[in-house]
Amino acid sequence: MNIKPIKNDDDLTSAVLRMRSLRGAQPNTPEGDEIEVLAALVEAYEEKHHNIEAPDPIEANFRHKKSPLVN
Repeated sequence: MNIKPIKNDDDLTSAVLRMRSLRGAQPNTPEGDEIEVLAALVEAYEEKHHNIEAPDPIEANFRHKKSPLVN
């Protein structure tokens, strides 16, 4: 396991690709532990650098009603 901090979007991409390659790893194994650590690092980086704010409730309702997907 060679885990390092995620400092930029390239590191983020590498971490996500590594997690995908470990998909299906069993819990409490070295691979399962690696996914857990990577997931925590990815989540922390995304919250800090790619945070998506919750929409204003009135604006969200308006957009929902105008959506062509809503009957």
